[in-house]
Amino acid sequence: MDQGLGFMFCVITALLFLRESSQTGARRTGDAVGKNIDSRGPEEGLPTLTVTTIPEDPYVMVRNAELEGYCIDLLKALSGMLHFSYRVKVVGDGKYGAVSASGNWTGMIGEILRKEADIAVAPLTVTSEREEVVSFTTPFLQTGIGILLRKDTISQELSFFHFLAPFSKEIWTGLLFAYVLTCFCLFLVARLSPCEWNEPKNEENHFTFLNSLWFGAGALALQGVTPQPKALSVRVIAAIWWLFTIALLAAYIANFTALLSSGTEQLPIQTFEDLVKQRKIEFGTLEGSSTFYYFKNSKNPIHQMIYEYMDKRRDHVLVKTYQEAVQRVMESDYAFIGESISQDLAAARHCNLIRAPEVIGARGFGIAATQASPWIKQLSVAILKLRESGDLDYLRNKWWESSCLHRSRDRWSPLQPQALGGLFLTLAIGLALGVIAALVELSSKSRHAAAHAKKSCCSVFTEEMCTRLRIKENTRQSQETSGRANP
Repeated sequence: MDQGLGFMFCVITALLFLRESSQTGARRTGDAVGKNIDSRGPEEGLPTLTVTTIPEDPYVMVRNAELEGYCIDLLKALSGMLHFSYRVKVVGDGKYGAVSASGNWTGMIGEILRKEADIAVAPLTVTSEREEVVSFTTPFLQTGIGILLRKDTISQELSFFHFLAPFSKEIWTGLLFAYVLTCFCLFLVARLSPCEWNEPKNEENHFTFLNSLWFGAGALALQGVTPQPKALSVRVIAAIWWLFTIALLAAYIANFTALLSSGTEQLPIQTFEDLVKQRKIEFGTLEGSSTFYYFKNSKNPIHQMIYEYMDKRRDHVLVKTYQEAVQRVMESDYAFIGESISQDLAAARHCNLIRAPEVIGARGFGIAATQASPWIKQLSVAILKLRESGDLDYLRNKWWESSCLHRSRDRWSPLQPQALGGLFLTLAIGLALGVIAALVELSSKSRHAAAHAKKSCCSVFTEEMCTRLRIKENTRQSQETSGRANP
């Protein structure tokens, strides 16, 4: 009896112990789950940084009450590498940072100086003026200053000689030279070859120089013309010229079709100088931006003219935000001068926009902090590691991807001589082979004639050549003419 009671007591004690253990384990699991918080919030044991930024597509965007974009992804990657938490706030005055009339800094630079934020992660351009008051990391994006335009504001009428556009001037010059040289070789070979005529002294050769020019022009138009070549040497030149013209016409038609289908003429506004010279389109930039001060401080005369234009009309041509600038370009005759990398995105998102080719003032976007901040060096090293691993390129492709980019064609340009250099070389080799074949045919006939006439082969060859080129006849006529003039 006592043993039974003791056994039951042991069983009850074991059950109570297992129950307590399970409850303790559940409480521990719940505590562990409670510590898995979002990386943007404070986490026990990790420093928390206040990050100031500015909404700008695709760097920082608000979607579903949350921030996302290139800079947000970059910030997440950096916090994971350097083990810090962060709290993101949007800059109060909506500006990047410039010196106000009172001498104080505005925008994100001002918040850094007033210690309202620890770092600024945004498309913030690294400039010497800003570097004097804050510190910047290694740039995470490289950019420059470009011109954003609407396509229909810069459209121009087609040139009267638009059909010449598929080839460059060098190719057209080479084609004219090749045509004249080929026709001359055709005329020369037809005279030298004994197979092209039977009696050089009594018979007129069909391939006169004018007929040779007509023959070459007919081949260019893919039309068969007379006379028809009979000698092998003449046929070699004719065949290589036909091959040359077919390949050339195919290249012309293909490039001309690409030109018409692309619908892209050479932009009238290629450079900032072109922008200053025209009067149809107004132009401006972001008010208080580094781009505005770049033109203000530049010693370039063209840049000074741009600054004077914008400064005199600042109330009309300067815009407050990047979105306002893009909207104004789309709705009016306005050109926006700003960061080229942002303009590339605008041209990708809005297919009726285009960026002019010239980019000036190479610069970069960096993360800003106070000059005494210990985070600058760590952030710079982390950015370099992200660049070396290809993560920065991945983020660039992720946020700059657009359907408009997939539909866009490569910029059209006329064919250059390098593209058809092999074709011209083939023609030259064919002409040389034709002339050599004609000389071989003439020398073969000269040997047979020398054997029958019992003369030297060289003398017969020279006589045949002079006869076919009418050298003797012209010499004799000139001698007779001079004899009558001097009795």
